Amino acid sequence: MTQRVDLATVMDRLTIDDLITSYAVAVDDADWAAYRALFAEDGRADYRGSGGIEGSAAEVADWLAEAMRLFPVRQHLIVNRRLRLQDLGGYPGDQAEMQADYVNPMRVDSGDDFVSGGRYAFGLRRLDAGWRLSSVVIHEKWRRATGALADS
Repeated sequence: MTQRVDLATVMDRLTIDDLITSYAVAVDDADWAAYRALFAEDGRADYRGSGGIEGSAAEVADWLAEAMRLFPVRQHLIVNRRLRLQDLGGYPGDQAEMQADYVNPMRVDSGDDFVSGGRYAFGLRRLDAGWRLSSVVIHEKWRRATGALADS
C-alpha cells in the first residue's frame, strides 16, 4: 500500500468519525435539518430496537422531533467505534460499516431520568458530497428509568 492510499484511508476514517459525532450532536441539539443532511438521499433509519419506528431519514427525523420533546435534556455518547472500510484490493472503496456502542442519558422536566444503552450499526456510503449514512440500526441492550418514567 502506498503512502497516498494510507493517507486516503486515514482521511476517510476521520471524516466518518466526524459524521458519527455529528449524528449524536444533531439528535442532542434537536437539529433535524442537520440530521437529515447526514443521510444519503435513500438513507434509512431503524429505531424499532428501542421502541421506535423504521423509515426514511426524513420520516424518522419527524418522529424523533416529536419523541424527543419529552426529553429536553439528552446526551448521546457514541463510543467503542469499530469501522470496516470496503477494501478493493488494497484500496479503499466507497462503502463502510461502523458498529458503535452508545449510552444515552436523558432527563424530563420533572427531573426524572431515562438512560439506555446498546449498539448502533451504521451503513455508510461515499457520495460526491462526501460520506453519508445509508442506514442506521439501533439495538438497545438495556434501559433504566426513575420516577414517573419507571412506572410507564
